[in-house]
Amino acid sequence: MLENNITTVNNDVKTLVKDAQALFSAAAALTGEKADEVRVKGMKTLDAALVKAHEAQAAAIVSAKEIASQADGYVKENPWRTVALAAGVGVLAGFILGRK
Repeated sequence: MLENNITTVNNDVKTLVKDAQALFSAAAALTGEKADEVRVKGMKTLDAALVKAHEAQAAAIVSAKEIASQADGYVKENPWRTVALAAGVGVLAGFILGRK
């Protein structure tokens, strides 16, 4: 679920940035009042992209804190299982690195 949200926000931000780039390119060819309108529209688009990026960052931080809390709870409830798992991963990593 988190991965889908991140992908969606990432795509939205990319689209907004591309739109802003197109607007600024168009504004470079224009002069006067029309150019100012296009620049303002481009700035609003970039601001929207920044807001989306900040929202995605905030959501990622909240999710990471929830995952860390769950991991902490698991370790406290299952200390020996956690030690055994860590030891197993260490032995496996040592075996793989020792073969090279």
